[in-house]
Amino acid sequence: MTAVEVHTACSVYNVIVGAGLLSEIGRRVKTLIAGRRCAIVSDTTVGPVFADRVKQSLTSAGLQPIMITIPAGEKSKTLEQAGAICDQMIAAGLDRQSFVIGLGGGMIGDISGFVASIYHRGIPHVQIPTTLLAMVDSSIGGKTGVNTADGKNLIGAFHHPSLVIDDVEVLKTLPPREFNQGFAEIIKHAVIADAEMFGALKNTRARSPRRPLALQSLIKRNVEIKSKIVAKDERDQTGERPILNFGHTIGHAIERAGDYRKFLHGEAVSLGIVAACAISIKKAGLTPGQRDAIVDLLRQFNLPTQLQKDFPREKIIETLRFDKKFVGGKVRFVVTPRIGSARLATNVTMQDIREAIDEL
Repeated sequence: MTAVEVHTACSVYNVIVGAGLLSEIGRRVKTLIAGRRCAIVSDTTVGPVFADRVKQSLTSAGLQPIMITIPAGEKSKTLEQAGAICDQMIAAGLDRQSFVIGLGGGMIGDISGFVASIYHRGIPHVQIPTTLLAMVDSSIGGKTGVNTADGKNLIGAFHHPSLVIDDVEVLKTLPPREFNQGFAEIIKHAVIADAEMFGALKNTRARSPRRPLALQSLIKRNVEIKSKIVAKDERDQTGERPILNFGHTIGHAIERAGDYRKFLHGEAVSLGIVAACAISIKKAGLTPGQRDAIVDLLRQFNLPTQLQKDFPREKIIETLRFDKKFVGGKVRFVVTPRIGSARLATNVTMQDIREAIDEL
């Protein structure tokens, strides 16, 4: 077991990484949060597998959880669903001394965190991510939110968790496609901030990435990368944190264009990374050789690097108009000049983006 301490301007919290941590949740939460009543928010895929163990740990520690289960999938990440969760919490008598536990992947972490941010104007939130992608990315940094018909995470709030528990044992249940999508965010971190990790990832397949100790080390490193960037720019104000959006501007639009059914989040980000590399060659001096190395690494983890010819590319362009990373109608696009580095570019045009999408 290992821990990474995340520092922000308004909070400090631990991300605990290890094996067999679900049984320790009650004890750990009880030492951090004064309230005894909580809502466990999960979905119809994760809840039946892990909720009983989490409830048992909580009740053994003298806590009083209620269970709230919502349909699995990105389609559930809506303002209406968040309201329905709040209604169930109100009906159960949860008050401002209560707290919320998000048990699931990134969708559950986002919506449970958003609920925690608005319920009684803000109550504590505990993240128990059950996917590799959520462990290395979405559970850290305090971004919560829901989607609208026009785009991802257009309604949300910054609300840092009180604790994040990454139990690597739960990853054994993930099917290969779900597991592999987490490597899109890991590769993104390597491209923008850690050339050494990029090199090490080339050999990860041979060392079996599902081994608990290997996963623990990899997750810890990625948590450190993201938490360091977040600490410098908690609310996307100084220009440091936006580099975490490498591959996401186009990736989010691809997700939406596919109606959140065609691609998993990490798969859409993989395609967004390929497009961002094409733009980086034009606007940031990325060499074609490094671009090819990035694409090859994505393929190594069975992540998509090309769109089908009949995919509605024009719908991707239409969706980009609502992206939060466009300020005053101007493009704020993250490029990489070389593996291990990234920056915001001011000279990327919509035509550049259109050409990169056409090349996918």
